[in-house]
Amino acid sequence: MNFHEYQAKELFAQYAIPVPPGRVATSPDAAVEAAKALGTGPWMVKAQIHAGGRGKAGGVKFCKSTDEVHAAAAGMLHSRMATYQSAGRALPVNLVLVADAAQIERELYLSVLIDRDAKAISFIGSGQGGVDIEQVARESPQDIHTVTVDFVEGLQPYQCRGLGFAMGLNLKQVNQLTRIMLGLYRLFQDKDLSLIELNPLGVLADGNLVALDGKINSDDNAEFRHPELTALHDPSQEDPTEAEAARHNLNYVTMDGHIGCMVNGAGLAMATMDVIKLAGGEPANFLDVGGGATRERVAEAFKLILSSSGVKAILVNIFGGIVRCDLIAEGIVAAVKEVGLKIPVVVRLQGTNVDKGRALLAGSGLAIIPADDLNDAARKAVAAVQA
Repeated sequence: MNFHEYQAKELFAQYAIPVPPGRVATSPDAAVEAAKALGTGPWMVKAQIHAGGRGKAGGVKFCKSTDEVHAAAAGMLHSRMATYQSAGRALPVNLVLVADAAQIERELYLSVLIDRDAKAISFIGSGQGGVDIEQVARESPQDIHTVTVDFVEGLQPYQCRGLGFAMGLNLKQVNQLTRIMLGLYRLFQDKDLSLIELNPLGVLADGNLVALDGKINSDDNAEFRHPELTALHDPSQEDPTEAEAARHNLNYVTMDGHIGCMVNGAGLAMATMDVIKLAGGEPANFLDVGGGATRERVAEAFKLILSSSGVKAILVNIFGGIVRCDLIAEGIVAAVKEVGLKIPVVVRLQGTNVDKGRALLAGSGLAIIPADDLNDAARKAVAAVQA
């Protein structure tokens, strides 16, 4: 699960990580009131969406007067914003954060993440932070420094100091960075997070370090342990189809192709998309109905697939292990009848009660195209799209 910047900063403050004073607003007038409550300015007005790169998309404005705050908020609120990190989607701006505009002397980069190769939590830091950190990583990899945390010993202060000096900080700032890193490490573990990013971590004119921006991702598998984080969920920032799928316990990811996929098992779903590509087609989605798929879930899966106007054919690839093929076949027949399907459906069944399942499909009277194996199914789905 992703979080807004203001939510990340609220969590930072709980762990004694310094952040600029700020308030959220849902209207231009409320933004002006927030600015007045913070002081005499200047202020930053920042669009709250689940994507980075907001500055380059016009989502971060420096304001010297309350009139400018009003205008900036009015230009952002109730609009949709796409950035180079929003995967081509324009996200709705329902909130703005009004914060004190700090006098920044230098921008740093600091993040915490799960290092899969090292099987450990790692910190990544750089003395060259800001919006172009990806360019720094490409062009000056020597300026990117990594600290790997031993899972038994935990993060040690000497590791923090080493990273601070590598980032070009003075002794006072190194001590501040150490406190910030130790706080981030506690936050990361306490809340079962998968990513924390401070970009930028600012060095102010007075020499102090402040988290000027913050990004947090949590591990969805740990949501049951953190109702306080689940309460921060903002469904407006998600793909509507993916959000609807989650409500039905379906794993769905929207893609750009023309062949809808309904598969049971994540590995089989990925293999199905690969074979569609090899056959010359493009998958329209990733959809895993799970090992315990029911007739009702199959019907919902069809509705999700058909919510995309770009889908020209559907490929159903089911391996009946836990779930029986005849139950899946009943669900397919019911779903096709319920939604009044007008596009070709290619079905490949294999596993428990496969003969019963195939017989049900053949006797349904519906225009369902049977397939012998996955390669045959992919070829038939591609041919159906091209027909």
